Amino acid sequence: MSQTLSFIGAGNMAEAIARSAIGSGIARPQDVTASDRSEDRRAVFTAMGCHATPDNAQAIRAGGAVVLSIKPQVFPRVAPELAEHLTDHQVVISIMAGLTCDKMESLIGKPARLVRVMPNTPVMVGQGMSAIALGPNAEPGDDELAIRLFESGGKAIRVDENALDAVTAVSGSGPAYAFYLAEAMEAAAAELGLGDHARLLAVQTLLGAATLLSDSQEDPAELRRRVTSPGGTTEAAITSLDQNAVRELIAKAIHAAAERSAELRSDGG
Repeated sequence: MSQTLSFIGAGNMAEAIARSAIGSGIARPQDVTASDRSEDRRAVFTAMGCHATPDNAQAIRAGGAVVLSIKPQVFPRVAPELAEHLTDHQVVISIMAGLTCDKMESLIGKPARLVRVMPNTPVMVGQGMSAIALGPNAEPGDDELAIRLFESGGKAIRVDENALDAVTAVSGSGPAYAFYLAEAMEAAAAELGLGDHARLLAVQTLLGAATLLSDSQEDPAELRRRVTSPGGTTEAAITSLDQNAVRELIAKAIHAAAERSAELRSDGG
């Protein structure tokens, strides 16, 4: 049976989720509605065969699950519309960072069947990593749709809501760490005279390594050891990384991201 989906906000992430849902058969295009003030973003959904409207209330009244794919600072303006039009049968899936279920319910003004999701941007290419947490007034099984939606665009796990700061630090911000490494690899390749091929060398190496790690039963340390011959070039590189405490710096960076996520959560609710 096709799922009815209503997106509040029709940005890139909403588009990616909708395309995955339609492509995997979770929803038919005609059962998807998206609301957005931008005519251009509405046109993207219309071109997919979905309904599009500038009216949030109309999207909510379309029924089914409501996916909140808006910026957190926009939510106080949307909350009264949810309060007026949301039914007790509708599950609300939020991908807004930093807004807890308690804060969302306080702005809506009544209990709601909330499910929070922390996805990352590779959802847009079908390789996302998402963590899903039930809100305090969600019913058992309310996270099933979220699991199906986000597994259609990658991998998804269930966590408690209080774990989402850590998830944010590891996988939510994680693509930026990979891009940072790619930047450094590309720059070094250019410095070594490989400018014409620098991007391809960096990108394909990271892609290949990630695929090998995903497909292997071995842990990262063992795979690294297999590439690192005693006295060889890789050992020279790893020794340099260790001497400069790069492992510790990466851990410190992830902890900093988790702490900032907690600060934003405290500020926003």
